[in-house]
Amino acid sequence: MGNHRIPSPPPVAGGMSPYTREVNRNLLERRLRELSAQLRELRQELVVVDEQLESLAGVADDARIRSLVSETPLAEREHREASRHADAMRRHRAEVVSDIARLEQQQDELLDRLTASTD
Repeated sequence: MGNHRIPSPPPVAGGMSPYTREVNRNLLERRLRELSAQLRELRQELVVVDEQLESLAGVADDARIRSLVSETPLAEREHREASRHADAMRRHRAEVVSDIARLEQQQDELLDRLTASTD
């Protein structure tokens, strides 16, 4: 009873057993699907943000022209407020674009890993 050893599996090319490779592949594929869904949502959000930004920028431009023509404190205040809204939307747009770029980079890295694991 003293020398019962469980035989170790034979060495595998690449250092991973077929089971480990399959589990790793499944995890990579699941993460890629998640990233794909997130990217789709962000791209849809970007379309909406672009439409809102176009509208807000137009309102800000109109308010700027009114403030130049009327030269009243009220018109100047409306211009500043409209400009702040447009600037906030520009910042939000930049964040969405940055998030898309970050997720695309992660997606590329996962695709590289997935491709490397099948070689």
